Amino acid sequence: MTKTSLICGSIAFDKIMQYHGRFGETLLADQLHRVNVSFLVPTLRTEYGGCAVNIAHNLRMLGGEPLIMGTLGQDGGDYLDRMEKQGLATKAIRTIPDAYTAQCFVTADLDNNQINAFHPGAMQFSHENSLADYLPLRVAIIAPDGRDGMIKHARDCAEQGLPFIFDPGQQLPMFNGEELLTFIGQATYLACNDYEFEMVMDRTGLSLADIAARLDALIVTRGEQGSDIYAGGEHHVIPAVAASTVVDPTGCGDAYRAGLLYGIANDLDWPTTGRIASLLGAIKIAHQGGQNHSFTAQDVADKFEAAFGYRY
Repeated sequence: MTKTSLICGSIAFDKIMQYHGRFGETLLADQLHRVNVSFLVPTLRTEYGGCAVNIAHNLRMLGGEPLIMGTLGQDGGDYLDRMEKQGLATKAIRTIPDAYTAQCFVTADLDNNQINAFHPGAMQFSHENSLADYLPLRVAIIAPDGRDGMIKHARDCAEQGLPFIFDPGQQLPMFNGEELLTFIGQATYLACNDYEFEMVMDRTGLSLADIAARLDALIVTRGEQGSDIYAGGEHHVIPAVAASTVVDPTGCGDAYRAGLLYGIANDLDWPTTGRIASLLGAIKIAHQGGQNHSFTAQDVADKFEAAFGYRY
């Protein structure tokens, strides 16, 4: 049986700028109805990002078989080359010639307040991809992506009988309660952070127990407090792994989800799957950006045994 994990989600550039002042000293509270300001940003860096590639980057290093399904724009040639050099399968990535790759422009001040602008660009065409072209598959994840694409890919997974993780992430506010109920009905697994899960419960009117009963597994991450996995009527408390250093949380959730996909594709139990996921998040947080860290499957196995006292 194939162990390929289909990863549907965004492919993006992150443009990160540092303002060496404080927004609060420039933005006047009584003048916010007519803002016209400019921030000098001496430092600028571009990070390769997007949930789909972040997840795939971690899953490949872990020894999994990721297949990214997403959309790039006319400016995505270098990113595509980079993925191929890393050994990532790109056959399911479509280039949209009349759009730019999705981009997030982040300006941070000295207090780490942020003003962000997000251009979805090619991501809005993700519904033009079809997972039926890439069967057979072991599991899929519907990560944050274009709204129409997320709806289509979830429906296609359900119609094909392909188990999938619904991971709405930052796109969660786009969906109303009825749409979220449909996703939960189609999905095999739901993965959210604790804030997102509160929103899911609020919009659907369902309790934690109600939602868990409709899924094979409900996964709720809680940052440094670890995570909870509700599966088969059991509650598995997954401890956080202490990071060697805390540098940047960007992409930690994606690293965690790579661990989930690896565990599912390899038929591991939930306590082990959750612990692998937790460990990957701890490895990632010690590095800047979503894809600048590296490890081997052996590294993870050794760190896992050191942290949890057994090998998987």
